[in-house]
Amino acid sequence: MIDLQTWGRRLLAATAAVAALTAHAQDYPTKPVRIIAPFPAGSGPDANAREIAAELTKILGQSFFVENRPGASNIIGTEVAAKAPADGYSLYIGTTSSLSVVPHLYAKLPFNAEKDFAPVSLLGVLNTGLIANPSLPVKDARALIAELKAKPDSVTVATAGIGSYSHLSGVWFNNAAGVKTNLVPYNSNSPYTDLMGGQVQAMFDGLPAAAGNIRAGKLKLLAITGKQRHPSFPDVPTFAEAGLPDYAPIAWQGILAPAGTPKPILDKLSAAMQKACQSPELAQRWTEYGGALRCNTPAEFTAFIEADRAMWGKVIREANIKLD
Repeated sequence: MIDLQTWGRRLLAATAAVAALTAHAQDYPTKPVRIIAPFPAGSGPDANAREIAAELTKILGQSFFVENRPGASNIIGTEVAAKAPADGYSLYIGTTSSLSVVPHLYAKLPFNAEKDFAPVSLLGVLNTGLIANPSLPVKDARALIAELKAKPDSVTVATAGIGSYSHLSGVWFNNAAGVKTNLVPYNSNSPYTDLMGGQVQAMFDGLPAAAGNIRAGKLKLLAITGKQRHPSFPDVPTFAEAGLPDYAPIAWQGILAPAGTPKPILDKLSAAMQKACQSPELAQRWTEYGGALRCNTPAEFTAFIEADRAMWGKVIREANIKLD
């Protein structure tokens, strides 16, 4: 049995530890904070990471900066983040690919997507569009489905490589619509030049890379995910309107910390993220390219990732796709 004196000492020690953590969180951050980004500088997600870093710098009064660690389907940067000190000074911008898709594609990874991270807050979601060359003789996804049912494999659809977000979105579309498209992997080369040149006819992707060319008439948007039409593309029907109510791929980005980061720090970061999401300028930029700024609590973000990971796991299992 533990005597009262020993119990009292342990209680005092635990109370002191809690007080120290609380004080640490109140002072946090006292030095620059890095946000590890598993994608290259200059990419769309990198730009979003730098925007939120600037907002957090203003809100918390300490420098937040982006450290790019690209490569190997986001695996390199994700491993660096998973093994970083859990002190609040190393954060990570996770994505659909890195935390929802990649864990289902590889049997062995140098990190555990479920256990190695503490979610802080979602940053935003990007609706997926069915983007086409203007010469494709259909006006929307419903017409494309009818065309493919009459002529299977008659439409070439670009992807960023086997297992990429665009590839899996195309696979999901084929299965949901009961059609067959000719999926063309581009791997390290961007398919947009060929898409605009007509060498390939369509692509499933988030809209940041295509929004400007869609508005300029160099590409056309046949459908978009979401429960209702997107305010930036009000004339474009949803996939639900095309008869695919359960087709719902979205690309998300959010801030996480290494597992074990003290909860008071996570809560302070989450509150700062939610304050950042009140920025009209930031919200407008996300809306312009077919997305929505959407910050939340650590618990809400955890539930969001779990649901998204399960959804993509089902798509990948049904397609029997493995990369190792």
